[in-house]
Amino acid sequence: MPDPVRPDAHPPAVVKAADLLAEAARTRAACPPVRTLLDAGDLDAAYAVQQLGVHRGLAAGRRLVGRKIGLTSPAVQRQLGVDQPDFGALFADMAVPDGGEVPAGRLLQPKVEAEVALVLGRDLPHRACTVVDVLRAVDFALPALEIVDSRVRGWDISLVDTVADNASCGLYVLGGTPVPLTGIDLRAVTMTMTRGGATVSEGTGAECLGGPLNAAVWLASALAERGDPLRAGDLVLTGALGPMAPAAPGDVFEARIAGLGSVRVGFAEEFTEEGERR
Repeated sequence: MPDPVRPDAHPPAVVKAADLLAEAARTRAACPPVRTLLDAGDLDAAYAVQQLGVHRGLAAGRRLVGRKIGLTSPAVQRQLGVDQPDFGALFADMAVPDGGEVPAGRLLQPKVEAEVALVLGRDLPHRACTVVDVLRAVDFALPALEIVDSRVRGWDISLVDTVADNASCGLYVLGGTPVPLTGIDLRAVTMTMTRGGATVSEGTGAECLGGPLNAAVWLASALAERGDPLRAGDLVLTGALGPMAPAAPGDVFEARIAGLGSVRVGFAEEFTEEGERR
């Protein structure tokens, strides 16, 4: 079997796009859109770029722990000018502790959104996954913050750009109290997210593809179709419950999701060499 990390295992345009995004992440200097390198609307090529990045991460010793679903909220779709969801990979080194702080300079142009996270206790191997399959597979739910980040300059992205860029994933924060799905209607949960105590986003579970379980069904089916199904132990970030909000050094975000609890993260201040705030 060909080594998936070798450049000659992929079309040159896929390798070039993956290299461009990797260099942007390494240097913390955003790059131009990669859609100019790929055929317009070619989502298969965009996912090939993403998968090459995932394989490179695994080869470098990173640990894959789950998947994220992006672009599930109509509000976020409107913000980015797209009309369908996508997915990306979650690595262990993307996790930030609840109440923790994102180091200065870790990300390029971060934004924060509140989500429902699901942790699986069973595999989801079926191409035509159902809500019942998901309900049986989920071990527990948690409140989550996803810190999205684009390696593309100025968030000038199409669906092809964000897919190639690992669904614009940066970091994530999970609440610490697992909640079983028994007795909780994820479609009806309400969410409020604050920045420095002021509300910057509100929404409900219904704004996530009609409900977080629907989003999980879409993801499980899409991954099974690609031969890479969700497995027991996987973390799934099901998608935004409301609009995302930009983050700046010194900001503190907190999300409260009814029935699931709260989750919080801060962004470290940036200082000059003289010790003054930037």
